[in-house]
Amino acid sequence: MDERERRRQRRYREAMRNRAIAAAFLVLLIVGIIFIVKGCKDKKQAQEEQQQQAAEALARQDEPQEPEPAKPSAADNELLTLVNPWNPLPSDWEVDLVDLSNGSQIDRRCYDALQEMMDACRDAGYEPLICSAYRTQETQQDLFNNKVAKLEAGGKSHDEAVQEAGTVVAVPGTSEHQLGLTVDVVDVNNQNLTEEQEKTPTQKWLMANSWRYGFIHRYPNGKSAVTGIIYEPWHYRYVGKDVAQEIFNRGITLEEYLGVTH
Repeated sequence: MDERERRRQRRYREAMRNRAIAAAFLVLLIVGIIFIVKGCKDKKQAQEEQQQQAAEALARQDEPQEPEPAKPSAADNELLTLVNPWNPLPSDWEVDLVDLSNGSQIDRRCYDALQEMMDACRDAGYEPLICSAYRTQETQQDLFNNKVAKLEAGGKSHDEAVQEAGTVVAVPGTSEHQLGLTVDVVDVNNQNLTEEQEKTPTQKWLMANSWRYGFIHRYPNGKSAVTGIIYEPWHYRYVGKDVAQEIFNRGITLEEYLGVTH
C-alpha cells in the first residue's frame, strides 16, 4: 500500500470518527432539549393545577356553609342540667319520683334505664347495690352537717371542716342527688364508699358498661379540679344514651362535654 492510499484511509477514519462524535452530540442535544421542554411543560402544568386548586378553594369559601349540628345543652335537655359547686340546683327544678325496691327514689325518666343496667350487671354475675339515689334538701343538709362534725372532731377548724366537707359531700343545693338522676352503686360484698370500690367486680363492670344504659361515671379519677368533687367510683348520673356514649368514648366529664368551666 502506497503512502497515498494510507493517507486516504486515515482521512476516512477521522471523518467517520468525527461523524460519530457529531451524531452523539446531536443525540445529547436533542435529549437535553426534550428534558427542558418537558420540564417547562411540567412546571407550567403544576402552576396551572395550583391556580385551579386556589380558585376552587376560593369558590368553596364563597359557598354557604352548613352549620354543624348543635350539641344538646341543658337549655333544651333537662337530662344535661349541670349541678356542681359552681352551678346550684335550679330553683324551679321538679322531680317526678318513682320508688325503688329498696325504698330509695329516682326520677321517672331514668327508672327503666336503671333497671336495665342493674339487671344486666346481675346477669353478668355481679352483685350491685344501690345505696343512695334521690335526696331532699333536708337529707343533703344532714349529710353535710354530719361530715363537718366528723372533721371538726378530727381537729379541723369549722372553716376548714366546711371547706373539706364540700369536696366530699356536696353542699346542700349543689348535689346531683337532688336532681333525681343520680345513684350511688356499690358491690354488695364491699359497701364502703372509698376508692377501694373501684377494685370490686361490680364497679369494673359498671365503669365499662354504664354508658350503654345512658349513665356516666360522674366523678372520675383525676378530674376533681373540673367537677369540684373528689373521685367517687360509685357515683353514676343519667344523661341519656347518646350523650353517655360520647362522654365515655372521649373520656371526659359532663362539664367538659357542655363546655362549662368555672
